[in-house]
Amino acid sequence: ERAVQRGAGGVDGENLEEVAFEGYGPGGVAIVVESMTDNNNRTVAGGRHAFTKAGGNLGTTGSVSYLFIKKGMIQIGPGGDEELIMELAIDSGAEDMEVSNEGLISVSTRPDDYENIRKALIDNSIELTNSEISLVPETTVSLDLETSLKVFRLLEALEDLDDTQSVHSNADFPNEMMEH
Repeated sequence: ERAVQRGAGGVDGENLEEVAFEGYGPGGVAIVVESMTDNNNRTVAGGRHAFTKAGGNLGTTGSVSYLFIKKGMIQIGPGGDEELIMELAIDSGAEDMEVSNEGLISVSTRPDDYENIRKALIDNSIELTNSEISLVPETTVSLDLETSLKVFRLLEALEDLDDTQSVHSNADFPNEMMEH
């Protein structure tokens, strides 16, 4: 009966908790998976299975998270007024701003300043293409084509787990991987 009620969304007092697990994938790639679950054992077991199947291993808490920094990341599509965006971002507390060759503008922030900067840009009619607080790797691991395909399959398997909210890695995929 409980299983049927839970499947129908009718269990009262159901407690969801945030769970993060981390480990190393093929080629020594550090991976952090953030999940929201009502059954920690099921979630971690699914993650462990995905890591093991891909030739990686699940680590203990803190084994790879020190390689990542939590940052706010805001992206604005090509054609935005760079000077206005820079002025608004800096005045609101942005850490860094980059403009790609294609004109894509990326603003990075401390998590505490993220919402202020996001609001300042939106209030000035600047259209954001992507906006989130994310874990950004401090260093990356360059991969060959064969290893990068294994890592990509592992990342997809982890993202496909029911409770997964986000998956972060420090993999630097080669350009030729896009062909595969």
